[in-house]
Amino acid sequence: MKKLITVFKGDGIGPEITDCVLEILDAAGADLAYEMFNVGAAEMEKNGALVSDDAYASFDKTKVLLKSPITTPVGKGFRSINVTIRNKYDLYANIRPAKSSAALKTRFENIDIITFRENTEDLYVGVEEQIDADTVHATKIITRKASTRIIRDAFEYARAHGRKKVTCVHKANILKMSDGMFLDIFREISAEYPDITATDVIVDNVCMQLVMNPTQYDILVMPNLYGDIVSDLTSGLIGGLGLLPSCNLGTDYAMFEAVHGSAPDIAGKGIANPTALLFSACMMLEHLGMDDIASKIRAAVEAVLAEGKYLTPDLKGSATTEEYKNAIIAAL
Repeated sequence: MKKLITVFKGDGIGPEITDCVLEILDAAGADLAYEMFNVGAAEMEKNGALVSDDAYASFDKTKVLLKSPITTPVGKGFRSINVTIRNKYDLYANIRPAKSSAALKTRFENIDIITFRENTEDLYVGVEEQIDADTVHATKIITRKASTRIIRDAFEYARAHGRKKVTCVHKANILKMSDGMFLDIFREISAEYPDITATDVIVDNVCMQLVMNPTQYDILVMPNLYGDIVSDLTSGLIGGLGLLPSCNLGTDYAMFEAVHGSAPDIAGKGIANPTALLFSACMMLEHLGMDDIASKIRAAVEAVLAEGKYLTPDLKGSATTEEYKNAIIAAL
């Protein structure tokens, strides 16, 4: 029996890259069936809800979600669907691997950095208070429970995958109570893993170090806001957001999504790069025990990148999304 998963097609470039990825998954022999839903701003205008009850019910049932990018208004409008889903299903671990391709020329070679981002608290709780006409307070929340589980997950992942180093990213020199507690917990947990090197670095320093000598880092673990920023920086080291996948894991549920946005400026032009969503789908396949198919897809992508004939514009090529997809299927 095929494994049933939920798919949110998103908006902007979401629907077109989703269709592309599902076609590649089918061509690779992934034993999957899909329940697909339109979500996002367009769905809100059409039916009055960003995500329908039926869409949530599907995720409740399947417990696995492949989610395409969804537009989030800046400064006004509805709250991020990503944040809503992460909180609703307690998807506390956001894992973002940045691994460079030998086929793409970037400033650095052999990048292999994984960001473990706490996914449910920090400033992303969205608690703001208008004090007066000229003053707004935002609440940063750090708890022992959330800090402990993301830090322990980072060390457990390192041990299970033969990684040698975990680095805590923080701002404990200024935020002595909140980030100070996160760092203290990191040091407590690291003592249980003597086989793994544990270091810590202030967030502004790590940003400088990443653009000077990124190969010194292996696994990075940090609170929510820093994780969002630093993982985008690591995507720049490997060629951009179009190549960076992610998964959002909880105890019972898992969501897999591209890190980038919905890119409404290129929606419908047929030039979007589906790689980040495709690699996120590969993480989903591994989550479902289909490691061999994930490896096949990654090898096919690497072959297409190496050939260099069918690359989308963000990869300095001129191919359409369709041409890129067809080249990957041919390489399979």
